[in-house]
Amino acid sequence: MIKEDNEVGMMEAPQNSRPMMSTVVHIQPETVMPDYVVWSLFSTLFFNPCCLGLVAFSFSVKSRDRKMVGDVIGAQSYASTAKLLNIIALVLGILVAVILIIFYVLRSFKRF
Repeated sequence: MIKEDNEVGMMEAPQNSRPMMSTVVHIQPETVMPDYVVWSLFSTLFFNPCCLGLVAFSFSVKSRDRKMVGDVIGAQSYASTAKLLNIIALVLGILVAVILIIFYVLRSFKRF
């Protein structure tokens, strides 16, 4: 009886009739999509005719928020609007700067 208590039996894995199941998780890589926040901030601070830079900054932040939520189509829509507003603000800002330079030069020539 003492001999039986000291014996160690060989443990085997349980035999199941089902095959082992595995789970595969597909992680989507983060899509790189510009949201134009830096350009909008630059437009807001330097070229802000008719507050277009501020509106572009607002659309850029909305685009970034949509991208964080996972709404790629909404993020692209807001980003394209922000890009268009930034282009318009930049062109208007450059035009105003060029016109001011031309007026200053013409005014300085008029004094001579």
